[in-house]
Amino acid sequence: MPRRLFKRYMPDPTSIREHKSLRFFGKLLHDPNLWHLNRHSVARAMGVGLFAALIPIPMQMLLAAALAIPVRGNLPIAVSLVWLTNPLTMPPVFFVTYMTGAWLMQVPPRSLPDALTFEWITDQLATVWQPFLLGSVVCGVVLGVAAYFTTLLYWRWWIGRQWRRRKLRCSCTHATAADQQANAQGIEHRSGHQHEGDRRTNTDIRHP
Repeated sequence: MPRRLFKRYMPDPTSIREHKSLRFFGKLLHDPNLWHLNRHSVARAMGVGLFAALIPIPMQMLLAAALAIPVRGNLPIAVSLVWLTNPLTMPPVFFVTYMTGAWLMQVPPRSLPDALTFEWITDQLATVWQPFLLGSVVCGVVLGVAAYFTTLLYWRWWIGRQWRRRKLRCSCTHATAADQQANAQGIEHRSGHQHEGDRRTNTDIRHP
């Protein structure tokens, strides 16, 4: 089931509860709804987790947890998804979000220099932060909504497939049992005819 798939890759709940950036949530982290694995909790976690992953702020885990708690999304999944934007994936991901924001605002995008330096980033930040933030929010919302509905559909498809397989196995089992019963009845019927023929033969011998 999908529950096993998500449980295999989700982080340990204890490590989430004891994470230093999430401790101030206190008793809110003890809500059992935040740790359940069902269709709706996983779908909500996928939505808020991917949204938080695309927001260019520090402490993305904090944002993911703050969104997962009120919507009752699975907290470990929501928090772990923010690591999709890591030092290796941030440059291409955030470049796409910046280009999206520049296109939405209809402003010419800045071209990247041959050598990307911290000084260049700080100099350009005053002019690129608006399209960058807008593109990040828009892409985060689109990706989060898509992940939410995709998870719901995938879960429903998986359950339907498992149900069809179980129904097919039951049908095959009933068919096999019916065949075995029919074979047994046929053997019994033939055996009865054979015994009747033997009785007639014995009668003919005794009464020629």
